[in-house]
Formats: sequence, structure tokens, C-alpha cells
Amino acid sequence: MNKQIDQKDINNAAWAACDTFRGVVDPAQYKDYILVMLFLKYISDMWQDHYEAYQKEYGEDDLRIRRKLKRERFVLPIVKLTEKEEKTGKEIVLDEFIANYYSLYLRRSAANIGELINIVLDHIEESNKSKLEGVFRNIDFNSEANLGKNKDRNRRLKQLLENFHRPQLNMRPSLVSEDVIGSTYIYLIERFASDSGKKAGEFFTPLKVTELVASLAKPKPGDRICDPACGSGGLLIQAAKQVGDRNFALFGQESNGSTWALSRMNMFLHSFDSARIEWCDTLNSPLLVENDHLMKFNCVVANPPFSLDKWGAENAQNDQYNRFWRGVPPKSKGDWAFISHMIETALEQEGRVAVVVPHGVLFRGASEGRIRQKIIEENLLDAVIGLPGNLFPTTNIPVAILVFDRKREKGGEKETCTDVLFIDASRELVSGKNQNTLSNDHLAKIMKTYAARAEIKKYAHQASLEEIKENEFNLNIPRYVDTFEEEEEIDIDAVQQEIDELEKELLHIRAKMAEKLQEIQR
Repeated sequence: MNKQIDQKDINNAAWAACDTFRGVVDPAQYKDYILVMLFLKYISDMWQDHYEAYQKEYGEDDLRIRRKLKRERFVLPIVKLTEKEEKTGKEIVLDEFIANYYSLYLRRSAANIGELINIVLDHIEESNKSKLEGVFRNIDFNSEANLGKNKDRNRRLKQLLENFHRPQLNMRPSLVSEDVIGSTYIYLIERFASDSGKKAGEFFTPLKVTELVASLAKPKPGDRICDPACGSGGLLIQAAKQVGDRNFALFGQESNGSTWALSRMNMFLHSFDSARIEWCDTLNSPLLVENDHLMKFNCVVANPPFSLDKWGAENAQNDQYNRFWRGVPPKSKGDWAFISHMIETALEQEGRVAVVVPHGVLFRGASEGRIRQKIIEENLLDAVIGLPGNLFPTTNIPVAILVFDRKREKGGEKETCTDVLFIDASRELVSGKNQNTLSNDHLAKIMKTYAARAEIKKYAHQASLEEIKENEFNLNIPRYVDTFEEEEEIDIDAVQQEIDELEKELLHIRAKMAEKLQEIQR
């Protein structure tokens, strides 16, 4: 009987596979090679598991087995490498094998191993267009620029294939659950983010932050859930987990090609094959449209790029979807552009939005202040939640989460709810050497306070619309939650008395020292 592989073992083995590139290739680049190889190994193991199961059922009837395999989630085709004979012009088959990891492992010492890996990925993509089209187009295992000249490249790729041949990375469904594989993928993304520093912002949101944002969005069965700046898809996956069953639909858009590919693979590894993830710039070219209108969603969640410069303000005034009717944000800061897009894609009188933002969004003036005021006056803002600093590998600044609820707008079932809940959780953190994090208890406290809309001294406050107006629609959290700690009163007389006593004691000690010195000198 095969031994089940646990999460820790597979995580450690997958991270150890990175040793092939560590110190030679930038983490922001080698993450793609590792994650693609993990994906290839997983689908190869899954296919092999199913093949052997059908083999037990149908014996050596290979044709029947292959018909069955074609009904699985994906197809691993046959690769035929051919060349034309010079004299006859006939095609000669040089090699023939299944497009999977194991075929590559057997050929790991080939002089053209990088090219062979590319060929296998191309065949897999071509045979599974509806799910994997374009996923491997941004990865080149035969790249001299990224992986070095031929000799070094071949050595590294051989080592990579051997690293993934470890028993701990046998990812057959009979040995490892889909949850474990998906968690390993997210684990690697998190580790890569830690190593990549500022470049990590393109693809990663810390796990606890995604859990919190997804919980605040409150997705439920039957919902359409969207992340318009989805990165590698972690926030969508957390939102899906909140639903509690499989009755939901996931949508996302990502502007970075390699990150979009990570998201597509992430969805597949979590069995969300039907998720629609588009590759394009959300603010300038939204692709989640139907009948020439923006698609509408029950839940919209995102951790968009902070204060994105040159986001497309010059085109916003004539936006065909009229997303910026409240005003056009400044060209150097796209925060309110993303927020405006998210609100416009949330279902009228029903949709919910949860978005991670830098604190400047709460108080900056000019066009941002005017947009903020209009959204507050529409009664869409439900909560402002301040988080600790240094939660992200990309920045050490504290961030906030804004929650908008379209049930509060005119005609919605929460129309009469006009206050805004402010939560200051900036001191709620688990301190880390390089990066802070949130604990489950911190998340539970925030969610309990949010659900109850509780008034908690130095932590949470329900602000009325009048109070916000008095603050000129400035949402800076300290204006609403007083966290000032009064200093303990100092008794000057007592302090002076203590100083006098210490001075007397010091005189006594000095006298003793003088006596000892005289004794030594005799």
C-alpha cells in the first residue's frame, strides 16, 4: 500500500527543487520555471494514476483506455519528432512519446532538453485549448538569457527534472489530495514573494490578508465572484473557499502575462477549471464584458497595485463604460480608478466590494477627495479597516481595507444603514523578522467586530454621515478611533525623594570604595 504524502513533505521537496536556480536566476524569473514544472508533474501524475486505474479495468485494450482518458479533465497527447529524408522527402519518426514529465525525465540528458520541454508544453497547450491556451507562451526552457548557455542550461534542466523525481513529489491523486497540491502551489508563491521583494507585488497578496478580504466580501452559494487585478489568483481562491460548496463562478483579469499564466494554473490545481481569467489591462481594456456592457458580480475583491502611475487617466474621460462618472483620479495615482471600476461592476442594490488600499486613499484631496465624497454621499461605503504595517513584501507601509455594499444605495434593502464602521487593527499583528502577519485570532476579532458593528474603545467606532461631513469626508482612521494612550502621571515629589536616596547611597558606596583602596595600598 502506497504511503500518503503530507503537506509539509511536499512543500519542502518543492522548495528544495529551487536550489537548481538559486543564486543564478532572479527569483522573480525562476518562480515561473518551478511552478510550471510543478504543474507539469502534477498533471502527469494525475494522468498516470488514471491510466493505471483504467488498465486494471480494461487490461491491454489501449484504444479503450485512451478513449476513457480523453474524457478526463485534460489530455496528454503523443509527441512525434520527425525529419524529412533528403533523398525521398519522406517523414522519418525520430522519437515518439507521451507529452508528460516522465518522458522528459527519461530524456533529461538530451542535448536539446530545453527544446524538448518547450515541445511538450506546446503539445499539452494545443490539446487543451479551452483550459490552457496561452498558459505556457511566456515561459521558455530553452532561453539562453534566463538559463545560461547550452552546457549550463542543460545541466540545470537535468537537475530540475531530477529534483521533481523525488518520492515526496509524487502527486498522484491516490497519494495526495487536490487541496495539498493547491496549498503547495500557494506556499511556493508565498516563498517566491518573500525572495522577490518589491517585484512580488505583481503576483502575491499575503495569505491572511486574502482570507480577511474574502471574509469581508461574504460570498455565498450562487455568486459570481470577480477580482479585476487578480495576480496569481490567491484572493479568488480564498473567496471560493468562503462559499462552502461548488456553486459559484470565478472571474478575473490580470495585465502581466506570466502572472496571468500562474493564475490559470492555480485555478486548475484547485479544480476551478471553469474560472474565466482574462489577460489584459482592466482599467484601459476590461475584457469581462457581455453584450457590450461590463459584467456584473455579486462579490468584487482585489488588492490592486498601490498608487499606480500612468494608469490611463488620459482615456478615462471618454471611457465607453462610463466608469469614471464621479470624476477622473490623478494620472499618477490609480487607486480610485480601480475602486470606481469595482463599484461599477458590482450588482446594483446587491453587490459587495472589498479592496486593499494604501492609507492615502482615505484622505488625499483634489479629484480623489471629490470622488470619495460622492461615493460616501451615495451611502456605498460600509467599513474602513486599518491594518498593521509591514504585512506585504512590497512595502512596509500600513494598509487599509475598504468595504462597499450596494445594498445600502437607494432602493437597496440596507438603504437605512447610513453609518460607516471604522476599525483600527493597526496594532493587531504577529511580529516577524522581515515581515509581520495576522493571526487567526486577529482575523476573528475583526470579523466579529464588523458583524456586530460594535463600538469598542480604542478599536472600533460607528461614524455617522454627519460626523464624516464634519471631517470634510476625510476617512483617516485616527479621526474616528482614538487610540491615544494617556501617559501615567508622575509624582515629582516622589521622584525627587528617590533621587535623594540614591545620591545618599552613592556617597556611602564611594566611601566604602575609598576604604578598600587604602587597605590595598598599605
